[in-house]
Amino acid sequence: MMNRDNEGGRLISPSLLAMTALEAAPRLLGQTLVRETEDGEIRCRIVETESYGGAEDKGSHAYGNRRTARTETMFAAGGLAYVYLIYGMYHCVNVVVGDADDPQAVLIRAVEPLSGHDAELMRRYRGSVSGKAANLCNGPGKLCRALRIDRSLNGCALGHADSPLRLESGDRADELPIIQSPRINIDYAEEYALKPWRFYIDGHPYVSVKAPEPLPFSLRG
Repeated sequence: MMNRDNEGGRLISPSLLAMTALEAAPRLLGQTLVRETEDGEIRCRIVETESYGGAEDKGSHAYGNRRTARTETMFAAGGLAYVYLIYGMYHCVNVVVGDADDPQAVLIRAVEPLSGHDAELMRRYRGSVSGKAANLCNGPGKLCRALRIDRSLNGCALGHADSPLRLESGDRADELPIIQSPRINIDYAEEYALKPWRFYIDGHPYVSVKAPEPLPFSLRG
């Protein structure tokens, strides 16, 4: 099921990248995000995601099939990185999934460095971090700074071994304790603001915001 295409690990299954955002978001938990930099490789575990699925989702940049220079990457077939800027200063990285011309993407909200070496490189890029260790990358803007992810990586192929940003298989998501809850900071999405389309590993210290009313979620039938 998995691709073995590099020494670091097996590339993520193309079948996961072909799913809808709502199917892929919980399954990306526990998977490994790999960033190649001039200072070396950084490997992180994905611990929190959000689904932005299809033209009907009022929380999505592509709501109503809004196809612009900014959102064009969302309309590609699954497997690309969609990177955008918010508030004029923070980047966010998404995994484009699903079929071409159906704008589906999964926002990576939080990651955990897999080793002390990974954390060291991330701190170097992120700069001064106060408080708990998780503040290094427990939010979408934070993790992009720590991994040096910016618009230059928009459209990057995440399923290629030689890509500067790629996804590798990690933990079995169906064995993880998963919580689902409404997405963060999307009040503008009207009735879609309450959809429980955020997913995170229960009890993980790198999760950005714990749900006040957590809903257990299972990938097992």
